Amino acid sequence: MNRDPKFFLFKHLDIFKEFIFYLEVELEDTLFLTIRRGVDEATRISFKKHQTGHQDFSTLPSPEWDHSDVPFERAIDLLDSLLDWRVLKPWSYRNGLGYLLRTQDDYQDVFQLRKFAGKHAYWKPFLAHILGFDAELISEHYDKEKQLSEKQEKAETIKKELGGSIEDISKIEGLLLLKQKEAEKKQELLDAFDFRMQDKAHTKYLVDGIDDRIASLNGERYSLTQSKKKIMASLEDDGILFNPDEAQRLFAEAGVLFQGQIKKDFQQLIAFNRAITDERRIYLQEERAEVESELKRVNAELNTLGKKRSETLAFLSGTDVFNKYKQVSDEMVTLRADITSLERQRGFLHRLQELRTTIRTLSEELSHLQTRIEANVEEQNSDQKSLFSTIRLFFSEIVEEVIDRKALLSVSPNKDGHLDYTAEILDEAGNATSANQGHTYRKLLCIAFDLAVLRAHIDDRFPRFVYHDGVFESLDDRKKENLLSVIRHYADLGLQPMITLIDSDLPIRPENELPVFDREEIVVFLHDENAQGRLFKIKSW
Repeated sequence: MNRDPKFFLFKHLDIFKEFIFYLEVELEDTLFLTIRRGVDEATRISFKKHQTGHQDFSTLPSPEWDHSDVPFERAIDLLDSLLDWRVLKPWSYRNGLGYLLRTQDDYQDVFQLRKFAGKHAYWKPFLAHILGFDAELISEHYDKEKQLSEKQEKAETIKKELGGSIEDISKIEGLLLLKQKEAEKKQELLDAFDFRMQDKAHTKYLVDGIDDRIASLNGERYSLTQSKKKIMASLEDDGILFNPDEAQRLFAEAGVLFQGQIKKDFQQLIAFNRAITDERRIYLQEERAEVESELKRVNAELNTLGKKRSETLAFLSGTDVFNKYKQVSDEMVTLRADITSLERQRGFLHRLQELRTTIRTLSEELSHLQTRIEANVEEQNSDQKSLFSTIRLFFSEIVEEVIDRKALLSVSPNKDGHLDYTAEILDEAGNATSANQGHTYRKLLCIAFDLAVLRAHIDDRFPRFVYHDGVFESLDDRKKENLLSVIRHYADLGLQPMITLIDSDLPIRPENELPVFDREEIVVFLHDENAQGRLFKIKSW
């Protein structure tokens, strides 16, 4: 057990170091149990059973205790067996103590105590159990939900490992098979130190691949060169040989008239032909640019193929067998790296498929559990003789006796299959109000709930005591008297309600009436007038 440094005993260890505390508990079999625990050695606990109560064992030597200085974890199990609150099983007595020892911090919610903040899986199944529902279904639902969440997180992690892309497992298996076969062949080649098959492969690649492509490209280059030659010729041959002025001179020498409309028509014809020629030049220049671009591409590919051809021929004609061995070895390294990568992807994909199958199964199981939970809750709600119905009635009776309003205790499954617990104060028409949202009435609901649960289990092996701090705060005198009557009634039933209050919270009574509490009802009366009025009988710190 870890010590809470804020707890007053450990915060002021110099004062309480020598303190040893004793607690006497009455057991079901009319026996009593005294528990000893010191501050200095808080993890060592002693137990002693005895026949009569109100015993003082502060001077009893350690050997005379039934169980002396028991380690903390074993002491929990031992006390659990001695108390024998078997109705709480499979939970320990510690799970119910929060509802039996209500401090001011535990009045914020009727059902969810401060120590259970945010941990519904820790308290909802236990609460369902003591209210009469099938807690095993609730616990199993939380367990399955946790498993499902873990599997989903693992699946997302694997997706991230795969880089966000999930290849088809069949494709991965196929690629892996091809790579493995290729690696086997190369390994056999290396093991035999014989490169004839490798040479053959390179030769076939050279003849069928590179040479054929080079021949094709050469033909393409020849065709493109011829096209370019024709385009260039067309571009150069763009002159118009007929000159109207020269023709006029020749006609004049021959004594033939060449002027006026005839000359004008020839000039228009020449202008028309020149326009056509200019447009044709534009198209020819565009075609020349395309041809030159294709020639550039073809020449570049021919240069690349020429280098590959030279490298392949160098391999075939090489006399150094170790260079060939090194080349094949390098290829094997690349192959093995590819195989390792594919095997890793295959492993991830197989794991992902398994997770998806498990996720589907868990989702189906959760759905079935939710159906069973809903059926169980409906059954307990509708059965007027069920434990839950009994607690509901006691709960409403207590609230009605104190504030003259009925109260409703409800349990229902939400969309996720978890149980939602609600406690509401009703108006005269039976409708829920917001009164339970105030601190005073919410505290009353907490007290009513704890008492109702104890009464419903009064014939069972179940705790019989409950403690409420500041029980009368903020209530008016009439409601204080009503609540005190309820507490006394429950004490008469055989339960042990314990309350604390300050004298200013006592209901005011006329002087001729009896005091609020009889002397035997007061366990301890504390004041700050002197050390004797303080809990530990020491001066304040």
